[in-house]
Amino acid sequence: MRISVLVMDGLFDSGLATVLDVLQMANELREELPHPPPRWELTRVSGRGAVRTASGHVIEAQAAGDGPRPDLLIVPGAGPKQPAPLLEWVAAPEREPEREALRRARGEGVPLAAACTSTFLLAEAGVLDGVAATTSWWLAPAFRQAYPHVTLDESHMLVHAPGVTTAGAAMAHLDLALALVRQASPALADLTARYLVVDDRPTQAGYAIPSHLARTDPTVSAFESWVRAHLDQPLRMAEAARAVGASERTLQRAVDKVLGVSPLRFAQTIRLEQAAHLLRTTDLPTETVARRVGYENASTLTTLLRQRLGTTPGHLRNRTAPAGA
Repeated sequence: MRISVLVMDGLFDSGLATVLDVLQMANELREELPHPPPRWELTRVSGRGAVRTASGHVIEAQAAGDGPRPDLLIVPGAGPKQPAPLLEWVAAPEREPEREALRRARGEGVPLAAACTSTFLLAEAGVLDGVAATTSWWLAPAFRQAYPHVTLDESHMLVHAPGVTTAGAAMAHLDLALALVRQASPALADLTARYLVVDDRPTQAGYAIPSHLARTDPTVSAFESWVRAHLDQPLRMAEAARAVGASERTLQRAVDKVLGVSPLRFAQTIRLEQAAHLLRTTDLPTETVARRVGYENASTLTTLLRQRLGTTPGHLRNRTAPAGA
């Protein structure tokens, strides 16, 4: 399988290295399987020859479009890590060769895969219009506002859509590379993950910081503060809206525009964040934790933790248990 890796000035060294290391390890381990998949042939391509990484390393690359048509084009994360400079970076005239390479690949039916900030480059090139995608959780509000034609779900670590696979924040390059291996051979992906000591991480939700997401809009920020001050009480939307100086409809629109969810869903995220913190850092019974974050019983909290964060109270407690405990 021929894979082209699109490299750019300012790319994340760890992102590129992770993708290359996972695929190269899979190549080395494939012979341990009774029916190994074909090898991956990796080629670095760019819009303008050699590039310099964010850490200053020079990466040699051939021109995108030269050579045989690849079976897959991967785009590791690159560019600024904050919303405003990132949006300027992906839209800059200097990025046109990369945007054109993506449009050309999409037009030729070449599957695309991108992680972290490079999901913005795919969206800017127009290849994500009408497609489901994910991105780095802290960049989701800016992504959602800049690219309304993309169906964004930042809670997922990976989102597969026809012809496009996207991954979340920087270390999701690992999940992306393993997913590409899994498409060829689930057995080889599991073997590679074992060698790399990698656990399954289906969601980014447990890593997101609600207060960071909320601060991009004053109404949403005020609602987030109100929810935190009333965690152990039933959520009354009319009361919350009055407290932040907005109508219920205005509050609904503000939260949906910034976060892509309802106020109730966002409040639930805040409650689960606090519950996870208490479970990790205290010996409070799960029933007590549930009541402190506004749920009537432990079973409701356990169900929501499993559904939303992919975890359980027991797992959260065990993560901080001392060695040998």
